[in-house]
Amino acid sequence: MNIDLTGKRAIVCGSTQGIGRAVAIEFAKSGATVILVTRNSGSLQKIRTELSVSAKQSHEFLVADFSDAAALKEKIMTFTAKNPPVHILVNNTGGPPGGPAFTAQTDEFERAFSNHLICNHILTQAVVPGMKTEKYGRIINIISTSIKQPIKGLGVSNTVRAAVANWAKTLAEELGPFGITVNNVLPGATKTTRLESIIANRAKSSGATVEDISQKMIAEIPVGRFAEPAEIACAVAFLASPAAAYINGINLPVDGGRTQCL
Repeated sequence: MNIDLTGKRAIVCGSTQGIGRAVAIEFAKSGATVILVTRNSGSLQKIRTELSVSAKQSHEFLVADFSDAAALKEKIMTFTAKNPPVHILVNNTGGPPGGPAFTAQTDEFERAFSNHLICNHILTQAVVPGMKTEKYGRIINIISTSIKQPIKGLGVSNTVRAAVANWAKTLAEELGPFGITVNNVLPGATKTTRLESIIANRAKSSGATVEDISQKMIAEIPVGRFAEPAEIACAVAFLASPAAAYINGINLPVDGGRTQCL
């Protein structure tokens, strides 16, 4: 099956590293014009040079810090008012720091809720009018397998990711009649700086080595390895394509079979 995104415009958040970067590259290879979103302008310029470019593509970038929801809203509303419609939105934000849920401070929950759900909602409200006009929309949220099975030591993340999943499921019903689908991709353990940080923290707290922690995590994955970011990006690209028009409101684990539930 050929996934062709020619003529489509896609906003990809967190697009300078890890899964977001891989998604941006895959979208560009598939023909989409990509609007890169991150808080680091230097990194944005670098990744833009790595994207495939054809006569029909003109990649752009938007510098925005998700810790300031009001500023994000102003920037995205200005952008969408001055530019052609966006057909695809990939909500992707780095997860909150690890730790037990019980000992987390209330401001940790508030900050994570704003960075993930509130900012996702702001971006969605900005792009949906254009999607309705185009009769084509794909909203894809990169969240976590923790919405199906909480992950030890990620209390705040487990809590907020579940809220995002239920928000997305609700939107899937509301926006489906307009040709707009809303789906969640749930990456398993993927080779990113986030995973490196989690492994390092577990090693530090347990006294084990990084290698020991890594091997213990890999032992829980039926395919016997961590995911490459590009493997997550391929799933996202499929959901963004016309081929996935009848897939709406789902949670798609891309985790090598680690999650022990349906």
